Amino acid sequence: MKIELKLPQMGEGIIEATLVEWKKQIGDEVKAGDILLEVATDKVNSEVVSDFEGILMQMNFKDGDIIPVGSVYALLASDPAGIVESKDPTVSEANEEPSNLPETSPIIETHVQTIEAEISEIVSSDSRTIQGIESHENKKTFLSPLVQSIIETEKISNFELSLIQGTGQDNRITKEDITNYLKNRGQHEYNIQNNKTTSTPQQTVNAVEVASESAILQPTPIEDGVEMIKMDRMRKIIADHMIKSIQVSAHVCSFVEADVTNLVNFREKAKDKFFEKYGIKLTYTPLLIEQVIKAILDFPNINVSVQDDMILKKKNINIGMAAALPDGNLIVPVIKNADHLNLVGLAKQVADLGNRAKKNQLKPDEITQGTYTVTNLGSFGNIFGTPIINQPQVAILGLGAIVKKPVVISNEQGDSIAIRSMMYLSHTYDHRVVDGFLGGSFVKRVAEYLEGFDVDRAI
Repeated sequence: MKIELKLPQMGEGIIEATLVEWKKQIGDEVKAGDILLEVATDKVNSEVVSDFEGILMQMNFKDGDIIPVGSVYALLASDPAGIVESKDPTVSEANEEPSNLPETSPIIETHVQTIEAEISEIVSSDSRTIQGIESHENKKTFLSPLVQSIIETEKISNFELSLIQGTGQDNRITKEDITNYLKNRGQHEYNIQNNKTTSTPQQTVNAVEVASESAILQPTPIEDGVEMIKMDRMRKIIADHMIKSIQVSAHVCSFVEADVTNLVNFREKAKDKFFEKYGIKLTYTPLLIEQVIKAILDFPNINVSVQDDMILKKKNINIGMAAALPDGNLIVPVIKNADHLNLVGLAKQVADLGNRAKKNQLKPDEITQGTYTVTNLGSFGNIFGTPIINQPQVAILGLGAIVKKPVVISNEQGDSIAIRSMMYLSHTYDHRVVDGFLGGSFVKRVAEYLEGFDVDRAI
């Protein structure tokens, strides 16, 4: 009996995964719980295990392929005796060459040659349409269910689809590609019968601009002493994500300097007792995130995302904490419902997610659904920076290094100079929906909470 193995749900909102490596080969025995393959979703690699026992008889995808969630990626034979070892199970019986067929008659051969000549003539005169269909079929192999649904709803023809340049991995057509095409669909006039495409004058200008940019971006000759290093998969994902963010959002950055002396003094006083009581090191990260959550509750319009011309206001506060891994790549694990956690809960989440991120043990749904992100620039000794928004969020807060320096203190007795622990906060926000008042007021409120930190609070 054949058993179908389907790719399980990898996390909320994840509809596909990239096959990284097969752990078993055809003919291998598979037991329940055995790892069959490794897949990648966004920035996290996951292992897929079998729930059944049998012999692996068919592998429907190869390394690098995109596997939609719920699709059959392999077949197991529960009855090993029923497997014919002399035949590759991935080869269909229909492909086998039949034996003892009668010889082809001259009349049939003549008809075949005539048909071949007619087909050749059709292909020659209509090559562009055929190429469009071939391009469509190639792209169709990698279409997500969402994209396929849009194509069917909007009745996008094969020829139209062949003209859409995919911007996804391996040139796959994404939802954004389809949406952008539909916005300008009325400007195109396609003459399918004559295989001609007409465009507006503006499109002609854009085509010239693109051609000029392509000429500028041609690779330069590689000089002696230059090492070429191919980007790994995660670096490509990060690069695409950052470029998309800059293209989508109108970035503005505001800076505030905060006196965090009280917070520093509290941590120094409480860290040993905190570890003894809860078994967790009290770092600055959960203390800082706690103040960010308070500010989000004061300014809930910072906890939104944008979809077309709609603003999606989020009830849950899910804080992403950007982390640089030892190999230099970036990952953003998310603390879900962070506003429901106290300092101990935040500290546990920060420690757990941070440790598993360094070991590449995060689950796919642990890096999704973030509503606001903080990034600790101070861990590299940087006093401030201009972080890029983590899409589809509308803001990100950069936390600079804590530095002791002389500061002017004003009180009723006058001005004085004291040594204080200071930190710069860098707030980047999307000016499409976050204006200067909201973006600036939010980061100022975070600074106020940091400066008013209760050094005598209980733990």
